Amino acid sequence: MFRPRTFLLLAGVAALAAGTLVLLGSGFGSASSSHATIAIQYSRFVPWVVEARADEPITITIRNDDPIEHEWMVGGPEMHERHRTGTEPYHDQIPTEVTVPAYSERVTTVTFEEPGDYAYICHLPGHEAYGMVGTLRVVEG
Repeated sequence: MFRPRTFLLLAGVAALAAGTLVLLGSGFGSASSSHATIAIQYSRFVPWVVEARADEPITITIRNDDPIEHEWMVGGPEMHERHRTGTEPYHDQIPTEVTVPAYSERVTTVTFEEPGDYAYICHLPGHEAYGMVGTLRVVEG
């Protein structure tokens, strides 16, 4: 027996799965080059992985498509721990610490000397717990 609701549900799941495969295959989940753009959409970083080369600058455009302010903070565990309990309301002096107001974009250039994975996180209250994290993967130059 044909059930329209079941058919629509299965068609929706299939379309979502196909769309996810297309996005992942197109590099939506990661970026790599001397320039990258990271969008903030629905309090998530897209892409969630950006690749850079050690000892080479990478210019990153951070575009906030949300109606609220966010931060893009990249670095090691010590830096993130400091910002989890910090009181700095705005970041615009250090290339690895950027405040991005609602519906705006900021551009920063960073260089990491050591290969490894560096987390980027929004440390505004509740944003990290919600999943607003990503990785800047630094590979041998």
